Amino acid sequence: MRFFQVLLLVLLSFYACNKVKTKEIDVTNIDVHFSVDRFDEEFYTSEKQDLKELKIKYPYFFPKEITDSISLLKIRSKDEQELFRETQKIYKDFSGINKKLTSLFKHIKFYNPRFTAPRVVTMLTNIDYEHRVIYADSLLIISLDVYLGKNHKFYEDYPKYIKENNTPEHLIVDVAKEIIKKQLVPLSDRSFVGKMIFEGKKMYLLDLYLPAVSDKLKIGYEKEKLIWIQSNEEQIWSYFVKKNLLFSTETKLNKRFLETAPFSKFYMEQDKLSPGRAGVWIGWQIVRSYMKHNDVSLQELLKINESDLFKKSKYKPRK
Repeated sequence: MRFFQVLLLVLLSFYACNKVKTKEIDVTNIDVHFSVDRFDEEFYTSEKQDLKELKIKYPYFFPKEITDSISLLKIRSKDEQELFRETQKIYKDFSGINKKLTSLFKHIKFYNPRFTAPRVVTMLTNIDYEHRVIYADSLLIISLDVYLGKNHKFYEDYPKYIKENNTPEHLIVDVAKEIIKKQLVPLSDRSFVGKMIFEGKKMYLLDLYLPAVSDKLKIGYEKEKLIWIQSNEEQIWSYFVKKNLLFSTETKLNKRFLETAPFSKFYMEQDKLSPGRAGVWIGWQIVRSYMKHNDVSLQELLKINESDLFKKSKYKPRK
């Protein structure tokens, strides 16, 4: 596989901002109504007498196991209060995020008229980056302490590929991803190419729902990793083909190329130059190629099985 060296870094700014143009849509007249409840603010500024009201308003945060004494210990914890203060530095004014949420919900409703914007609740989870956002139809819970900026002191010991996505800009991407998960029919095709295309559908929905967001933010790569995968797309595809991986149902391929990881595992000397989820990137490009060459609606895209999509995609990797 051909790997590009330092000279390509001069192109970083171009690639980092690069995104495929989708059909421009006007969402000005689309109405969405939703509330934003700041549980984090209400909880960490409350006293014992306030807990009863909080339990009524947020019953899902207070299971029977969580007694008042446990809640008060959490509220009065030095570490918890520091986490709250640091989060407030960025999110005390929530108007910017609220504007992004409004735009996202409008775009989703444009393509899915039956979509109803959920109630939004913000909280702190002691930086549980594996559960950044939880979406359950009428409720959207956002863990604000995961989005303090990749260089924040709280993330010093985190792997670089994890904290790359711990920025305020990634918050709206993660919200969109969780909503998208609920919109796709579960995958039945167990082949590697089928899985890639299934993930590619999710990424293409990000193109539609977040048209102003760069590919870098949507895929969550570091700049160097993004330029690597864009520059080596042809070589990655060739590797998949030559190794007879496309129609393999080997589950180990998930960890190698589809799941979040510091790099993809080609079992080559230069693996660490690559980003994780190389298969997701390829699947994204296949779906983009399919939509470019086929005049179909979003609903048709979601319904078509991965095998047929692949055959009709006319995908040719970037050289």
